[in-house]
Amino acid sequence: MSGVRIAVQGLGHRYGLSSALTFSQVDLAASPGEALAIIGRSGCGKSTMLHIMAGLLHATEGAVRLNDIKVEGPSSRWVMMFQAPHLFPWMRVSQNVGVGLRFAGWPAAQMRDRVAETLRLVDLADYAETNVQDLSGGQQQRVALARSLVMEPSLLLLDEPFSALDAFTRASLQRDVRSIAKRLGINLVIVTHDIDEAVLMADRALIMAGAPGKIVHELDVRLDDPRERQDPAVQAMRARLMEAFHDAAHAQSGEDSDDVVS
Repeated sequence: MSGVRIAVQGLGHRYGLSSALTFSQVDLAASPGEALAIIGRSGCGKSTMLHIMAGLLHATEGAVRLNDIKVEGPSSRWVMMFQAPHLFPWMRVSQNVGVGLRFAGWPAAQMRDRVAETLRLVDLADYAETNVQDLSGGQQQRVALARSLVMEPSLLLLDEPFSALDAFTRASLQRDVRSIAKRLGINLVIVTHDIDEAVLMADRALIMAGAPGKIVHELDVRLDDPRERQDPAVQAMRARLMEAFHDAAHAQSGEDSDDVVS
């Protein structure tokens, strides 16, 4: 696996001809292996932008390019994890993880080896023959992660996939997903409301605000030494990011204080 150069240029979206713009004139770039967090209040368009980057929606204007290839639809090279794991409940863990390989026509022996390798990567090797309904919520999200990684993507897009988990499980997955992505050299793009999640998982945080949404601030949250990702360093970075987030929110005019669905 290896990462990609991400180039988002002049991106805009509206859901219908008579609909208001969701966001407009969004530009961003990322180097291979970089982890980005997109932070914003509900309604700013951050999840919609992630769906466009994944090829699940079409932009109204502008384009997303990965290594100069325009994203025009879904691909095994760029995969997305959602808030719910969306597993096949009648299948075992290994079957869920290998479903993409099976549809891609991989030989059975190679598929077994690749699935086993990926389950070891996400610490689920001992659960290969377990039915997914017998797993905890955190384990099910690890199955979803393995299903994403088994196709050897260059880009992993995460739409708040840990938001429904308890704090301990969420922290464990945040740490492990970042570690796996860095080990494999793949890019991460994370959409989140959670300031701590952005600090723990990203190299750079992008704050979206407004209606239509736009990127209003960028902050380098890179902590090169993993040992620095302890409470004092994380809280100092969190304070800087929270201040930037609130500055962006207060700069918006006419915005309701209550969140709406993004």
